[in-house]
Amino acid sequence: MTSQEVRLCGLLLREHFGEVVEKVGTNLLRGGGQNLRSIIQETGVSLDLVKRSLCVLMQHGTCMFSPGRKGPGSPTEYHISCDLILKILRYPRYIYTAKTLYGDTGELIIEELLQRGHVTMSNIVKVVADRLTQTMEEGRSMDYKEVSSAFSNLVETHFLQRCPPMASAATKDNPATTEAPISTELLAPESFPDCYMVPQVTLVGRGKRQLEDPEDQSVAKKARMESVALGDEGIYWQTSSEIVRTMLRMSEVTTSPTAAYTKPLSANEIFRSLPATYNIPRQVLDQYLSLLVDDPMEFVGKAGESGGGMYVVNLHRTLTNLARATLESVVQERFGSRSARIFRLLLKKKHLEQKQVEDFAMIPAKEAKDMLYTLLSQNLVQLQEIPKTPDFAPSRTFYLYTVNQLSTARMLLQNCYKTVANLIHRRLFETSNSKRLLEKSQRIEAILASLQAGGAEPEQLTEVEEMITAPEKQQLESLRLHINKLDSAENQVDETIFLLESYIHATATSSS
Repeated sequence: MTSQEVRLCGLLLREHFGEVVEKVGTNLLRGGGQNLRSIIQETGVSLDLVKRSLCVLMQHGTCMFSPGRKGPGSPTEYHISCDLILKILRYPRYIYTAKTLYGDTGELIIEELLQRGHVTMSNIVKVVADRLTQTMEEGRSMDYKEVSSAFSNLVETHFLQRCPPMASAATKDNPATTEAPISTELLAPESFPDCYMVPQVTLVGRGKRQLEDPEDQSVAKKARMESVALGDEGIYWQTSSEIVRTMLRMSEVTTSPTAAYTKPLSANEIFRSLPATYNIPRQVLDQYLSLLVDDPMEFVGKAGESGGGMYVVNLHRTLTNLARATLESVVQERFGSRSARIFRLLLKKKHLEQKQVEDFAMIPAKEAKDMLYTLLSQNLVQLQEIPKTPDFAPSRTFYLYTVNQLSTARMLLQNCYKTVANLIHRRLFETSNSKRLLEKSQRIEAILASLQAGGAEPEQLTEVEEMITAPEKQQLESLRLHINKLDSAENQVDETIFLLESYIHATATSSS
């Protein structure tokens, strides 16, 4: 774990859960497993707040606890996962993908689960049905069955999965007081057989609108809290870490996330699965498949002849080529097209002397030398010495330039972490500077919503709207545009992070 990863994790925890959780989480990231007393001493946070912070972290599946290292009776120790915290960056993409595939219902289910961490199916169905009912016309409401159906579809395509069962009972100083079961270890997503089994829930009814009378709200809340057996007690759900795999292709949920190839598909299956709007005849499909198999990129391979031919997608080769294209793009943007030409040449030829680089790239000697040294200084290119004699005399040594794609990808990944942390830090700074204006705007929006619900006159609404002056409106609009640019940049960098992480993980898996 690098300092850039710790810094980014800290900023993500602060933005989503507050400064106290950030302090506790960052301390665990830097110090490893610690007990309650150690956390309190290191952070200076009170016992109650430390317990609450650990509850939040465990509720969202980023923290676990285990027996003390000193044996039975020693204080429980808490550990935190950097990788799972970094997944928070991908939350907007998860929600957007669910909305694209399953509409508003799928979007709200994923959003609620991401906000709450672990929730039962019956609970999430009721909350989402109420939220959807709130946006419908008067007299209409959302049926629980429709939300349950969307929930089942999300489970079927592995967007959602059951939380792993508890590995062992908590010790007496364990602060896990939340409703959801907390595992003592972060188990693999598919480590137990029922992770994608939807329970039979006896949930009948429709969504309800929010009551305006506070007394009615308290009565309704009390009624909801009454214990009613629904059939899914003790079964909690969370968003699946393999959701991005689902984004790539829905039909590949049977493929292991670490597999080098997808499951073989016959040409007949591919033909039947093609959308009718493509209007591709079978003969043309066979030609396309042959071209893909013969392509030097080797994205598609042939695994057999049955069923008109069996084909697979080479996932690892695809990731390698995408990572290579990303590295080339970075070099071109930072150092120009000629440096990118040299970089591509070294990737292709593996090892070249300086004179060979000049000849193959067709770049003057002085310029090629400057570019190579610049790339070398940025650790994008490495220099390998091969002596002819044991004395390593310069006159009898070959100096070969090369590119280690894996180490370069790791370095670029750390730069991406730093970039996202800077973007988040900038957004927090911008909102902090305009905190009073944002709070004023939110208060006025709340007043307007209340007046509109009460059937206020247009003159009253206009009078409230004018409480924000023209310069303040201009400042709010400028802030909104700036924040949107930062959010967009953060999502774009996260695409690169996902690609590089996938490539590094695939390379490590194939080499082990």
